[in-house]
Amino acid sequence: MLKSRLFWKLFLAFALVNLLTAAALMSASLGWQREELVELSRRELTSVAVLIEAPAAEWVATRSEDAARRVRELAEQVGATVRVSGGGEELVAGPEPPRGAAEQNTVHAQRPLTDDGGRVVGRIDVTRPGETRAEALAALGERYTRYAAVLAGLVLLVGFGLVSHVVGPVQELDRAARAMAAGAYRQRAFVGNNDELGQLAQSFNRMSEDLGRQLDELRERDHRQATVLGGMIEGVIAIDGRRHVLFANAAAGKLFGFFPPQVEARPLLEAVRNHALHQAVTAAIESRTPQRLEIDWEERVMSVQVTPLVGDKTTGAIVVMHDTTELRRLENLRRDFVANVSHELKTPLSAIKANAETLLRGAVDDLENRGRFLQGIDVQADRLSVLIQDMLSLARIESAQQPFAIHAVPIAPAVQECLQDYEQQAEVKGVALAAAGPDGRPDVRVKADPEGLRIILNNLVDNAIKYTPAGGAVRVSWSETDGAAGGPPGVVRIQVADTGVGIPGEKIARVFERFYRVDEARSREMGGTGLGLSIVKHLAQSFGGSVSVDSRPKEGSRFVVTLPAA
Repeated sequence: MLKSRLFWKLFLAFALVNLLTAAALMSASLGWQREELVELSRRELTSVAVLIEAPAAEWVATRSEDAARRVRELAEQVGATVRVSGGGEELVAGPEPPRGAAEQNTVHAQRPLTDDGGRVVGRIDVTRPGETRAEALAALGERYTRYAAVLAGLVLLVGFGLVSHVVGPVQELDRAARAMAAGAYRQRAFVGNNDELGQLAQSFNRMSEDLGRQLDELRERDHRQATVLGGMIEGVIAIDGRRHVLFANAAAGKLFGFFPPQVEARPLLEAVRNHALHQAVTAAIESRTPQRLEIDWEERVMSVQVTPLVGDKTTGAIVVMHDTTELRRLENLRRDFVANVSHELKTPLSAIKANAETLLRGAVDDLENRGRFLQGIDVQADRLSVLIQDMLSLARIESAQQPFAIHAVPIAPAVQECLQDYEQQAEVKGVALAAAGPDGRPDVRVKADPEGLRIILNNLVDNAIKYTPAGGAVRVSWSETDGAAGGPPGVVRIQVADTGVGIPGEKIARVFERFYRVDEARSREMGGTGLGLSIVKHLAQSFGGSVSVDSRPKEGSRFVVTLPAA
């Protein structure tokens, strides 16, 4: 309270006004009292003159000593100087009359003396010494001084109480307002006054309650919006009219490589250095119309929608970005897939149609050649059937529609069965087949579907035989790795190695794509569909494994399938 400047202003103003008013009233009262004292003294002296009139008249008439004595006694009794003059003589009784400065405080009273006929024969002049009046005035001033001291104390005490009663609530309101400014929006001002200050405090408390509730609702709404924006896969950036970033979600930061809180209040061009995006934002803000565009950003493609906010040009815009790189890749894959399927189906269908047309035009009656045409139709139909079957299998695997009975499958029997199936094909081509498992571990098992494992082995062995010239070899081996061997624990590596033509280094990365052939002419000549390795990759991934290849031209290839150990 004592540190409040408002308190001291009000208190000093109150005290000064009241003290000046009291001083003026006391000064006027003291002057009035002085005048009353003078008048009272004058009346008293007039009464003394009346009292002395009889002996004074006797003394003027007779010059009687007895009359003079009585005048002196009365003058001594009343403490006043009495002058009786008449007939050329003067009688002075009582104290000696004042001289000099003391004469200023004396009080005089006069009364004429008359004879029986009413003629003035003399005069009585009564004077009271100034010391007597000065003493009375001093006593009166001392009394007023005591009154002034008591009155000043009361004024200061009452002023302190009244000003405190006013300033206290103001200070309480100021404290609550400062607390609200610091963020404590549910502050209360405790004011017990029943006056306007009390009403102001009640209004402040209601405002604080309403403001706190509204801020809680805003925080909750902001939290929900932040959660929604943070969970979006699309990048969102809010821009103000000056092209500065107001807000950016985590997806936008991930797409463009920045930390969202650090780019707020910075120019958009600093956060995303892409002039096409900046121009689209400027156009959207200036024209108040949405803008759509695609931008290239670090080998990725972004689809961007810029929408101006409602209002004038100072309100800014919202930028929504979506990474369409994968979608673009899938569209390209779909387009390539359709083209490849059309091309792959066209070849056998054209051969079937050509043979059928030849038979219809008369070759059916040519007993020597019709068998060759029918055989061509049969071969192409088989090729078409295999192609369609591979496409359906790959589609089911990719869409997870094909159920797998995954359990522990022993490797050795599966490899032996596969080699037996391809033994005749290898012999015809002059390729040697071999299998080798880990020493002392004939019971190595993997977690896989038996039929899926058979397809993996068949495709890899079939490809190895096809691309290995006569005199070459195809070897299937497997091993189980653990932490002691330097590999991940519980993993089985199945290797299919050949001594064939190999794969050029620039083509290795694409060998697992659908319909991709290292040598298209040779592959079609051998009856391949171009889907075998793609099926191997998707089956291995479905079993929780992977596939890789290591190859060099004219030195052969080594395909490695990694599957979880059982």
